Amino acid sequence: MGGYERTDLDRMAWGPRGHRRLFEYWAHEASLVPFDLHPLLRWRMAQADRGETGWGRMKLYAGERRPEAMEILDRIRTDGPMAASDFEAHKGRPGWWEWSDTKRALEWLFWAGHITTAERRGSFERVYDLVERVLPEAVLAAPTPADVDAHRGLIERAARAHGVATEAELREYFRQPLDATRRAITDLTEEGVLIPVSAPGSRRAWVHRDARTPRKIEASALLAPFDPLIWHRDRAERLFGFRYRIEIYVPAEKRMHGYYVLPFLLDDGLVARVDLKADRQQGRLIVRSVHLEEEAPSHTRDALEAELDRMAAWLGLEAGVMSGPGSRGAPRPGSGPMKA
Repeated sequence: MGGYERTDLDRMAWGPRGHRRLFEYWAHEASLVPFDLHPLLRWRMAQADRGETGWGRMKLYAGERRPEAMEILDRIRTDGPMAASDFEAHKGRPGWWEWSDTKRALEWLFWAGHITTAERRGSFERVYDLVERVLPEAVLAAPTPADVDAHRGLIERAARAHGVATEAELREYFRQPLDATRRAITDLTEEGVLIPVSAPGSRRAWVHRDARTPRKIEASALLAPFDPLIWHRDRAERLFGFRYRIEIYVPAEKRMHGYYVLPFLLDDGLVARVDLKADRQQGRLIVRSVHLEEEAPSHTRDALEAELDRMAAWLGLEAGVMSGPGSRGAPRPGSGPMKA
């Protein structure tokens, strides 16, 4: 998308009800998705409400601990939007993973579609509210399709997003059940909506009938770790020969490429990876390391510097300056990447 106006996204996601175009829910991860997907995801909300999906102890709130969750729901209904930290029972729980019972109940209510994200606070904390106070009436009034039709709609959306995709990739885009995925693919193939093709690795794959094959691809973008192009790691490796892992949880001395590494897409290839940090106090985008892929074209460095300048401007920061020759291939920890 390039340097879009970030306040536009905030308004579409967390702004006044009349300006919203997106809501937060579970797609392949927690995602901002357009309103027209709400009916197609209600099967997942119903599963969560019955305790058939969700994480560990969170499922208890669909059954034996449901009254506790309903008390929290009533509190939000009475007092208005609330975050987990607004509840006394949650206070003193630092970090993302230190979930209290209150947080688990809130997340179950979120999965089950009883509440949604009203806004995100500065620390990226969810503030929850009733769906009827956040989403437009027209969205909630849209009819709920049968599960089979919802799965078909999601598989078709996944096919449009992928270009070429295997069964596993179509399924994982919205994390759908295997049997439902296979039935949807079969039905859409018989109707001519999906067209079978062969993909690298002699795998059976499909394209949407409306897909167009460009004569060439001109692109330049730094990809976040959850960008759909690389989120399915096996697909990125199969199509681009690009093995990508997030190393946030890897001890520093064992990291291959860095802490928070963004792959660099140039035209039709993933040609480099960059470890970046936004230093807000100094007003700089720090380029901690750059690693070029073995087959990176000769103009990769210039294209990457231009993209880093664009990203820094988008973030309102001064761009860091790369130095050194850069490293190629899969470097050893501590090898000589370009640094700011």
